[in-house]
Amino acid sequence: MKFFDFLKKKKKVEERKKKKPPIAKALAGKKAKKEKKPLKKEEEIKPEIRKPRRKISEKTYQVLSSPHVTEKATTLEKENKYIFKVQTKTNKTEIKRAVEDIYRVDVVGVKIINIPKKRRRLGRQIGWRKGYKKAIIEIKKGQKIEILSR
Repeated sequence: MKFFDFLKKKKKVEERKKKKPPIAKALAGKKAKKEKKPLKKEEEIKPEIRKPRRKISEKTYQVLSSPHVTEKATTLEKENKYIFKVQTKTNKTEIKRAVEDIYRVDVVGVKIINIPKKRRRLGRQIGWRKGYKKAIIEIKKGQKIEILSR
């Protein structure tokens, strides 16, 4: 009867959980044997190695127009989020690659906001303020981007 097949499957799953795979046993033995050696005075602690620098193309510099400096942008810097004005036809992957290449940081996430153009008037003259695309880039904790040199 196929109706009771689910009981057999449950038993098989429980048996698998009880048995440890041979790789897990080998790893458990290695963890117990590993001990931390105290550092000698002559040995120096090596700093974290940054990513090797790739050749940066012209397009990479064209993706990011400028940093968007506002009060909100400066408060977001505390949360490792930076805001840039970007070209209107770029996508998230291009922006991520550009920031990683130029600033040599690890990008965790990219959010894009399209700011539409707005109608403005000066007397009888009607005009338009330009629209643009804005990207909020979140980077790994402990890393920084120096937007404005202090």
